[in-house]
Amino acid sequence: MSQGSDRPCEPSTVQRGRVDKYGVGEDPYTYPGSDVLRNRLGILDAGLLEAAERDFSRLAVLELPLAPPPYDFNYFCHLHKALFGEVYSWAGQIRTVDIAKGDSRFCNVNFVSKEASKLFSRLAQDNYLQGLEQPAMAERLAEYYCDINVLHPFRDGNGRAQRLLFEHITASSGFNLNFADVTQEEWVQANIAGYYGQYAPMQQIMERALHVL
Repeated sequence: MSQGSDRPCEPSTVQRGRVDKYGVGEDPYTYPGSDVLRNRLGILDAGLLEAAERDFSRLAVLELPLAPPPYDFNYFCHLHKALFGEVYSWAGQIRTVDIAKGDSRFCNVNFVSKEASKLFSRLAQDNYLQGLEQPAMAERLAEYYCDINVLHPFRDGNGRAQRLLFEHITASSGFNLNFADVTQEEWVQANIAGYYGQYAPMQQIMERALHVL
């Protein structure tokens, strides 16, 4: 899928189903009787699959060029496919199941395309945050990050693809986005707060993570 094309991000060809939590439920993305995602590598062990995901995505990040705007939904799908295409046939495609994590239920599968269009249209109207000063950039990043997190358009790998998208957005505006000093607990709590429209914790993280290049 080419970056910035007019072609919408396609829905996955995986049959529709339901999954109440990651890896649990009637999930057509997993092997029968298992919580391991079906994958191109034939890996049946969750730990080995996680390691393979990590290795392939790290290599992909090194090979991906930084493209200029538009950073639209197609671009987001393009990044996800680049990160996970060697592992999953559905990489870069909209999920066909409802997913939740803990008490947080992500965007209903029937509304992902519509909500993505609305959200990324807003981002386009904001000129993909180009030209903002650091305080305003941190504020807007937090809002968009939390809102896109609620969208969660892919069956898996949303977090890594989303972080990469925001690294590209900030780099094109002259900023580096580095979450190295953010603890896992702090990150989780900020995302939970953002799920309920409380952006302040994520904004505080963005303020610390943003650095002028």
